[in-house]
Amino acid sequence: MTHYGLICPSSTGHLNTMLPLGKELQQRGHRVTLFGFLEAEAKTLAAGLEYCAIGQAEYPVGANAEALAKLGQLSGRAALQYTVALLRDSATTMLREAPTAIKSTGVEALLIDQVTGEGGAIADVLGLPYITICSAVVLNREDSVPPFMTNWDYNPTWWAKLRNKVGYQLLDRIGKPITEVINEYCRDNNLPTYSEPNKRYSSLAQISQQPAELEFPRQNLPQCFHFTGPYHSSVGRDAADFPFEKLTGQTLIYASMGTIQNRLLEVFHSIAEACKDLDAQLVISLGGSANPEVLQKLPGNPLVVSYAPQLQLLQKANLTITHAGMNTTLECLTNGVPMVAIPITNDQPGVAARIAWSGCGEAVPVKKVTVSKLQTAIQKVLTNDSYQKNALRLQAAIKTAGGVSRAIDIVEQAVATGKPVLRET
Repeated sequence: MTHYGLICPSSTGHLNTMLPLGKELQQRGHRVTLFGFLEAEAKTLAAGLEYCAIGQAEYPVGANAEALAKLGQLSGRAALQYTVALLRDSATTMLREAPTAIKSTGVEALLIDQVTGEGGAIADVLGLPYITICSAVVLNREDSVPPFMTNWDYNPTWWAKLRNKVGYQLLDRIGKPITEVINEYCRDNNLPTYSEPNKRYSSLAQISQQPAELEFPRQNLPQCFHFTGPYHSSVGRDAADFPFEKLTGQTLIYASMGTIQNRLLEVFHSIAEACKDLDAQLVISLGGSANPEVLQKLPGNPLVVSYAPQLQLLQKANLTITHAGMNTTLECLTNGVPMVAIPITNDQPGVAARIAWSGCGEAVPVKKVTVSKLQTAIQKVLTNDSYQKNALRLQAAIKTAGGVSRAIDIVEQAVATGKPVLRET
């Protein structure tokens, strides 16, 4: 039995990826402890895993939720810069407290979310093997692939590669506060600093919950990189009450802008207006952003709830209107549901670009949202069967990708052998 530690942001999307992996490890006989802020405690314990609090002074109960609520009111570059500030502060706290906590609990190996850039330095200081888990869009950089925060399509031409390089330079400037914190920690512990972001990731195994078919063509991923498909599970999720008796049996359009960047209520107004004349039922999940009573007089009288049992509703949906969060996107594709994406910030533009590139849906950036543009996108996806066919193609790819079981097979092999787990060519 190995004692595994989990390190990831305490937000719902990342916990929904990491906790099922931890549960699979536990079911295989391993001990599993998640190290994180207090916001993660309830979900971790509900999943039946051990929990160790980090940063209780800086992050009391409610602090993380308050920060995420502020983030939910922002979009675009402002939201990205605010996210960087949050990650810098959390990295500072994790680097100060996590090594001692991890060492004192006897952890022998780590699973580290790719967005937690300080995780690799923590593992190196402790001399522990670690695996990189890509919960969000793949962050590994290469010139032919646009930066994750852009909605740029894949384009292998020379000018597009130059555009991408400029985009990465901008990303370096925006992310400099995080890099400085990590590199200072490395210097203080006599470790080499990271010359480039790709060096922060594991040399044993890097595992993405995307199916390979949802990723732009890649030439430079390391041989230890694996696409395993999503890790969806009810593990650690709150059960949401939902009036299933109010579903009419019409074409079902499910709209959710996630649980963080979901406080732009005017977007829900535009969605309702765009759907009001369709022979379809619109269900809107607010993700906790507001009381449903605030939106009771929307055009077309959609069914509005604070939270929805998303995994169950997607089994009935014909179309999802989404913020293009990676988890929601993969949950749609697991059920063969095409999408209209309204990306807001962080990796959502990159996910939306992949939705459009793979033919599984259309994308309308939040700053360009109008009722007319949404109507056009919704009609295209509902009436052109190519979107449904491509969603079903991705669904088939997910079914054969391996999911949680394959991901943990790779984790166990890497930790047991201490050698990189190479993908089959």
